[in-house]
Amino acid sequence: MDLKLYDTLTREKRVFKPLDPANVRMYVCGPTVYDFAHIGNARPVIVFDVLFRLLRHLYGDTHVTYVRNITDVDDKINARAAEEYPALPLNEAIRKVTEQTDRQFHDDVAALGCLPPTAEPRATEHIAEMRTLIERLVKSGNAYVAEDNVLFSVPSDPAYGELSKRPLDEMIAGARVEVAPYKRDPTDFILWKPSKPGEPAWPSPAGIKTPGRPGWHIECSAMSWKYLGETFDIHGGGIDLVFPHHENEIAQSRCAFHTPVMANYWMHNGFLQVEGEKMSKSEGNFVTIKDLLKDWPGSVLRFQMLKTHYRQPIDWTRKGTETAMLELDGYHAFTQHCDKSKGRIASSVIDALTDDLNIPQAITEIRKLVEECRTSGISDSQAARDLFASYNFLGIVPVSYREIFRQQHGDVDEVRVRTLIDERTAARMRKDFKESDRIRDKLAKMGVVLKDSKDGTTWEIAR
Repeated sequence: MDLKLYDTLTREKRVFKPLDPANVRMYVCGPTVYDFAHIGNARPVIVFDVLFRLLRHLYGDTHVTYVRNITDVDDKINARAAEEYPALPLNEAIRKVTEQTDRQFHDDVAALGCLPPTAEPRATEHIAEMRTLIERLVKSGNAYVAEDNVLFSVPSDPAYGELSKRPLDEMIAGARVEVAPYKRDPTDFILWKPSKPGEPAWPSPAGIKTPGRPGWHIECSAMSWKYLGETFDIHGGGIDLVFPHHENEIAQSRCAFHTPVMANYWMHNGFLQVEGEKMSKSEGNFVTIKDLLKDWPGSVLRFQMLKTHYRQPIDWTRKGTETAMLELDGYHAFTQHCDKSKGRIASSVIDALTDDLNIPQAITEIRKLVEECRTSGISDSQAARDLFASYNFLGIVPVSYREIFRQQHGDVDEVRVRTLIDERTAARMRKDFKESDRIRDKLAKMGVVLKDSKDGTTWEIAR
């Protein structure tokens, strides 16, 4: 069966035809290492990890190159470093921030079951490639120097805007463009800018005497070129990157190399919100992967993420995590005693994945294996082996609810807690609030904290 992928550029599913089947190439925008990664950051990492696994399955492990970059020079990094380590020279503070957040990011994504990419270039190690691209763009007339800045001339690229399909006025508003007198056009964007005292700085391109540093967009064009070539197969990232980041990448790369496209397929995962609200620190619902992993196995978080199609928005809820945990517990029960070396990935799972990475449908197909396991009642049935192999292909491993429950709640009698919660729910439904409060107080004495929401009541041990 052909692999079909939804291409943001053409707004349609297209049959995937690699430029070179012996070297399938994919680039995904990675983290800017200025803060711990939140659960929204995890979505593209998990989604494109599954695609990486699928491409390796279809074309061979050694025939797929997956590049995910690290942005380690950025205004946000500078600001965080100055805030966290005000007594240190800025460059030393930046190094501390980037080393810590980079290390935590890799610990987090490993815990989420993600394979390491083929290459993981850092922006600061590819300044030479950025300078080369900028020099080319200036020479071709697609960029210009103004007050020690180098800017890309958007009007010089007639195809600009094809990815986001936004009119010019929306582009200006959406990009929150800097109003600067040296710009020839309001949409022009920075390729290189002078560094302030104490900031990271390198020799500037285009004959500029003042040391400077790259703009964000040129970094990805340079690193994808270095590892994947002037044109490659797939470029991925979150939907929030379509404009201006990916739009600007396309313009830079096409104009620098005089190629019709930068990547043949553009893939974007949907937005994530938390408990029905946009995630933000000001709202108090900023959920880091690091904090979630304190309470839940990475496989549970991964499974919860994959239950929603990658292009659809996802609402991250505590109830969703608990539901994912319970389902994986059933998976564990059927696979813990099977011969895991003899499993086969269900063909229906691969069929679902080749239809624009339809992971929810793949999970539905895997659930049919669960029913086969339940029907056979054999601890080492072929269905159990295939169940393990199919979930393992998605990067999901067995999880025992009982073991996790003990880790989270110690020796609390789970059955007793659930019974009391059900009794309290019944009391509330009949408006017997005195009885409801009595049960809540009883649970509190047991060290149990209740959380009521529109989806029901959840509980946890008081910390």
